[in-house]
Amino acid sequence: MQIIAVSDSKTKRDFLDVARFLYKDDPNWICPLNAEIEQVFDAAKNPFFQHGKCSRWILKDKSGKTIGRVAAFINEKKAYQYEQPTGGMGFFECINDKEAAFLLFDTARNWLQEQGMKAMDGPINFGENDSFWGLLVEGFTPPSYGMNYNHAYYHGFFKDYGFETAYEQITNHLAVRKPFPERFTKIANWVANKPGYTFEHFSKKNAAKYVQDLMDIYNDGWQDFENFVPIKKETLEESFGKMADIMDEKLIWFAYVNGEPASFVVIIPDANQMIKGFNGKLGLLEKLTFLYKRWVGVSRMRAIVMGTKKSFQKHGLESALFIKLKEYVLPLNQYNELELSWVGDFNDKMLAIHEATGATFGKRHLTLRKVF
Repeated sequence: MQIIAVSDSKTKRDFLDVARFLYKDDPNWICPLNAEIEQVFDAAKNPFFQHGKCSRWILKDKSGKTIGRVAAFINEKKAYQYEQPTGGMGFFECINDKEAAFLLFDTARNWLQEQGMKAMDGPINFGENDSFWGLLVEGFTPPSYGMNYNHAYYHGFFKDYGFETAYEQITNHLAVRKPFPERFTKIANWVANKPGYTFEHFSKKNAAKYVQDLMDIYNDGWQDFENFVPIKKETLEESFGKMADIMDEKLIWFAYVNGEPASFVVIIPDANQMIKGFNGKLGLLEKLTFLYKRWVGVSRMRAIVMGTKKSFQKHGLESALFIKLKEYVLPLNQYNELELSWVGDFNDKMLAIHEATGATFGKRHLTLRKVF
């Protein structure tokens, strides 16, 4: 077997194609867009290169067939916040062969060690954790847009190599047409009608305002979590830019208390239902098909992120946001499911909100760590 660094158009194509080969008989897999994967490794398009570096490789067998891939990266802003300097590995794909898998793990590990790292987390992304993050170990159903999907046998590779679970990522599913529990509805309506409490959906015309509000809420509400790094306005602007083609402004809601930004939820239509069958490509035909599917509408939404400022976390604002969302969604008679993804097992408050809505378990991903 031979490890080859991705360095030209051919190796880039092999890096993308190996996934199509590995999942060709799996009806649940939905191929991510080639352009979105390549953007991760493009210094001109991925702002994480401003404070990090990455490399990637493919693995070929004796006959020259590509049988695996892996990437490794260092986020300088996070690497040194742990007990030991920690890099990341991701975009792992491999045939069902432990020797091949370990060779890929070794390649990522050796590169990270050369950069001074003493541990690696994986599988993660060289970017925000809303996409390409975590190892799927439960809930092998069609993934929503941005969510990792992988073969079940990968988990054995990670365990046998010495990776240990750093935390679990829980995804729950909410049936849109099922009424919320009575207690949840009562609290939500009470909050929604409190004096001084107002609610607004996102507007592209006032995008700068809402990006600023989201950043203020997120950085306040999440600051006490371990290894928290404040999110930058530029990162949010890039994220909203990437969502522009599929965004529905009335699926992104903000709550204000006496005019102060207090809580938010970001939900998008599931683009995977639009790109299914594209095989990663986005040529003219695929673009026309995408536009048609977007016009027809999809049946699933994905909640990417929620947040509430610390001083408002017991005010029930999240429940009111869900009520506002449902007031818009139900008359559309389009959506059947809202995927609440993903919440770390350390986030008791958010998991409690999921439970209060009546959501049911959907998927479990793991973020694992290998200490060298």
